[in-house]
Amino acid sequence: MRQIPVDTSAAMLMVAQPPKPKVKDRRTGEIATDLETGAPMVVVDVVFLMDGVSDVLSVSVPQPGVSNELVMGTPVAITGLIARPWENESGGQKRHGISFRAAAVTSLVAAPAQA
Repeated sequence: MRQIPVDTSAAMLMVAQPPKPKVKDRRTGEIATDLETGAPMVVVDVVFLMDGVSDVLSVSVPQPGVSNELVMGTPVAITGLIARPWENESGGQKRHGISFRAAAVTSLVAAPAQA
């Protein structure tokens, strides 16, 4: 499968929707796991702003690579973002798109001091 690295250095990134478990099978509710580590996968919706254009990307990330403090509007850095084109056929209809995966999504906001 072709993987395309995505350069985020000139983009502004912020959380559109906080992390939620990535469901592998909607019928059973099975959660997807990382094939290399076995860690549960989550999906973080991120606003990608660059050159006056914004898009929302749904990025799959192994759960250990996600900061705990990700709430809507949090500025983030994305490590190892790749795009993967996909295509499938179901019920005689072809579908295609691009999926996004990253090693980590990290908050750029300093964590509050513990009392």
